[in-house]
Amino acid sequence: MLRIDKYLTDCGIGTRSEVKKYIKAKQITVNGEIVAKPEQKIDENVDEVCFKGQPITYEKYVYYLFHKPAGCVTAKQDNVHKTVMEYFPDDIRAKDIAPVGRLDLDTEGLLLFTNDGPLTHHLLSPTHHIPKTYYAILDKEVPETAVELFKSGVDIGDDKLTLPAELIILPMSVNDAGDKMYSAELTIHEGRFHQVKRMFEAVGCTVTYLKRISMGTLTLGELQKGEYRKLTEEEVNTLQK
Repeated sequence: MLRIDKYLTDCGIGTRSEVKKYIKAKQITVNGEIVAKPEQKIDENVDEVCFKGQPITYEKYVYYLFHKPAGCVTAKQDNVHKTVMEYFPDDIRAKDIAPVGRLDLDTEGLLLFTNDGPLTHHLLSPTHHIPKTYYAILDKEVPETAVELFKSGVDIGDDKLTLPAELIILPMSVNDAGDKMYSAELTIHEGRFHQVKRMFEAVGCTVTYLKRISMGTLTLGELQKGEYRKLTEEEVNTLQK
């Protein structure tokens, strides 16, 4: 059983204060009866709840894919920098979503947001080795020997070597200013502190730009920086498997 105000907030109808206004305006019904109090209890699996005459579908868990820009922090609050939460409207934040893992301040790319605690725990558990792929621009050419080194594990100063990782060295390109650009894609199966940057440092390269382009079966696709979208039912089912 749920309070009607929490149910409506979870469904994205509005914040608690907005929901109370809707109730006061007699815009909420349960099984055809006008709701009088925000603390009224309902059975979300049985009762029919309507807002302005339209039935509402309850979602216990929600899942969003977000393209994090550089310059914002993966946190709910910060006194200095903009946070990733500020890109979501109040009705979505009211669902108690949180990022699955984190990206550094200067790192861009894919972040998953959900209020599904069990799935978050599964995806972050070091025993499940969820693959995460990053696109990196380096200050110099990555040595070919790094491919086999990353595959066997790298010493980045921790107690253990990194888990085997897949490195793809991309062809050298030239930017608009005529400067040479060296880049690579790296897929890792763990999430140590600054791991990607430290792995490249271990082979003499400094990361000047970093972007996560995939996590498990999820990819950024056409999602632009600062944009988010709901996961499809198929994507959610695949993650849960």
